[in-house]
Amino acid sequence: MVVLSCAYSAYPAHSLALRARGSAVPVRSVSQVSVSSTNHHLHDHPFVPEVEKAVDSLCSEFRAVDNLVARNTSRVLKAFKNARVGSHHFGGSTGYGHAEAGGREALDQAFAEIFGAESAIVRSQFFSGTHAITCALFAFLRPGNELLAVAGAPYDTLEEVIGIRDSHGLGSLKDFGVKYREVPIIIQLAEDGGLDWNALEGALTAQTKCALIQRSCGYSWRRSLSVNEIGRAIKMIKMQNPNCLVMVDNCYGEFVENIEPPMVGADLIAGSLIKNPGGTIAPCGGYVAGREKWVKAAAARLSAPGLGINCGSTPGDIMRAFFQGLFLSPQMVGEAIKGSFLIAEVMAAKGYKVQPLPRVPRHDTVQAVQLGSRERLLAFCEAVQRSSPVGSFTRPIAGSTPGYASEVIFADGTFIDGSTSELSCDGPLREPFAVYCQVTCFVAQLLRVEAAVTAEGERRNEGFWNSFKRRNIDLGEAIGSGGGGATLADA
Repeated sequence: MVVLSCAYSAYPAHSLALRARGSAVPVRSVSQVSVSSTNHHLHDHPFVPEVEKAVDSLCSEFRAVDNLVARNTSRVLKAFKNARVGSHHFGGSTGYGHAEAGGREALDQAFAEIFGAESAIVRSQFFSGTHAITCALFAFLRPGNELLAVAGAPYDTLEEVIGIRDSHGLGSLKDFGVKYREVPIIIQLAEDGGLDWNALEGALTAQTKCALIQRSCGYSWRRSLSVNEIGRAIKMIKMQNPNCLVMVDNCYGEFVENIEPPMVGADLIAGSLIKNPGGTIAPCGGYVAGREKWVKAAAARLSAPGLGINCGSTPGDIMRAFFQGLFLSPQMVGEAIKGSFLIAEVMAAKGYKVQPLPRVPRHDTVQAVQLGSRERLLAFCEAVQRSSPVGSFTRPIAGSTPGYASEVIFADGTFIDGSTSELSCDGPLREPFAVYCQVTCFVAQLLRVEAAVTAEGERRNEGFWNSFKRRNIDLGEAIGSGGGGATLADA
């Protein structure tokens, strides 16, 4: 019987064949393989040496991730049982959605329990995380109120929502008389940005209606926040102004830990189903969860006052995808965490700056790597796109994207348009030219490309990167890609 290290559980393709004298031998049954085959399995696989070494060294980290997945899956399963989820909940609806067979209510109930919230609204009509967050912010902010961002500047797509960038009269919070301030992130170490606790102590006023906390790093070069840090910030906020609502942008953070922000006092969280909680299955949608009063207010912004939470059709097979994706989410997020460990380990060993650093606890599914130049960033994303299962014949083009101030490039080869839970590779074309990766079960193939483009002695050579872009190499088995959603042109 083969003894498999836990380090390989994330890579099913890796265990499909053993190499013996240079040829692949299919494995039909684990029991048919002798112990002597283990060495072939561990040391004669298609990974380049840097990746093989990293995988072997990360066994304890991967085992901890497996334990996290088990705990979170148990929590999800319990919530599904308590909501009495059945196949009758998977049917869709039309028109007003009044004839839906309880699927919305069961999904909302399960979601709320999983995230430790009083209530939740999970809907296909939220078309992005930014849309869900916007509905929540407009639900309770009124003219004369103040919005305080306590984790530095928010994600780029919220800048026009808030009014940091001019919305050209299209109805930002600033247009409606809502004031805005932010507490800058403090740089504690060269590679580490965290909350400025001293500044936060006296930051709130009587007019501060909402404190916004962004859990993930976004396009900032800082570490993401742990749920415990968020809980500490919430206590400081409530001590200064008990009536201040705390809103957490939870994108990329779901299931990365075994607790969620509502469990430490967050009033509302919001996010997207084509990120973590959709489990690579959900084709669209978003959510708002938290205190019932404010969830209902957000629902009224999505629909209309008086209509609220109990309306809206869900056509086709979307409800089944929502339930199945939510159930699979802990496993998919576990794959992403393993992937971030692996990317950080390999790229840091090659001399690149990474965030988070190798082997440190993860608080979201984003792994950032500073590539150092526009050319490297473009080459990296082009390599990912060429090897995608969808759109491999296209070339990603950096350009203006709705909601972003800078040019952005996205590798977009996902089955779900814009999905960042399959594999996303994107970045703004500005200093420090960092690529932001969110990865799942395709990470083994991704690392083969990343190791190749950072080969020893060539990683700083612009000529190598330029030739890499032109090279007609077969990356078909090197990566199974994913995306963000920018313009594509024929390669």
